Amino acid sequence: MDVFLRDCPTRAVLELIASKWTMLVLVALEDGRPMRFAELRRRLDGVTPKVLTQTLRALEREGLLTRTLYPTVPPRVEYRLTGLGRELGGLIQTLTDWSQANITAIRAARREFDERAEQETEPVRR
Repeated sequence: MDVFLRDCPTRAVLELIASKWTMLVLVALEDGRPMRFAELRRRLDGVTPKVLTQTLRALEREGLLTRTLYPTVPPRVEYRLTGLGRELGGLIQTLTDWSQANITAIRAARREFDERAEQETEPVRR
């Protein structure tokens, strides 16, 4: 397997993992507690039901989470990470922690870059 090759199947996995909503679902479920769809939707501020459904199905398909349907009225569905999902969730949590620890430096770098870019695009005045 060579992730740099176009046909490498690892690319599809990386594409799924790199999704913002995938990362947030993995972190939300990382503590091992099962969550229902509505609970996940409330936790992931801004996600649409359609995108959450697509994300959950993709994660289930890749073996990263399980979907348990309880035969109640109305039906109750819970989502929980598999062992593989917990392992990946831990890695994503590390990235989340790094992002939170470094957001001040990142914002400062962004401001400096934007200021330089703004100065470079101003016409020269004589």
